[in-house]
Amino acid sequence: MGITRYHHTFRAQVTPARMFKALILDSHNLCPKLMFSSIKNIEFIEGDGEVGSVKQVNFTEASPLRYMKHRIDALDKDKLTCKYTLIEAEPLMEKLEYVTYEVKFEPFGFTGCICKLSSEYKAKEGIEIKEADIEHGKDRAIGMYEVVEAYLMAHPHAYA
Repeated sequence: MGITRYHHTFRAQVTPARMFKALILDSHNLCPKLMFSSIKNIEFIEGDGEVGSVKQVNFTEASPLRYMKHRIDALDKDKLTCKYTLIEAEPLMEKLEYVTYEVKFEPFGFTGCICKLSSEYKAKEGIEIKEADIEHGKDRAIGMYEVVEAYLMAHPHAYA
């Protein structure tokens, strides 16, 4: 039991503002279109995308997860940061009390950015979080970011 923290940083060849708009502000529209083989849809079940809103991601049958719900805890559109908490996921939350995520997009060069991802996993009493499980989740998140980056590079006016 305990808290496991994870930090990852990677570079993207797209401006921070475009990555933030696509991945944070409009992911409910863009991600199901780009990742249709794994994401069925994304909908707000509470709120409209601002702090306190709850977003539900529904996955296809190809995914090991049926759905997950995130609550937006902090959102700064000027600093391009977002903090959110995974509050429900089947079957993932059988082992976890919570998972919090923090995402920050910072400028890099003239047209690129640095994406900083942090997460904190709190296991339920008597449960040990396996490093392989965290790596799998990290790889899926990075994969999503890379798909969105490729889309934005192919569509230079999208989210400009």
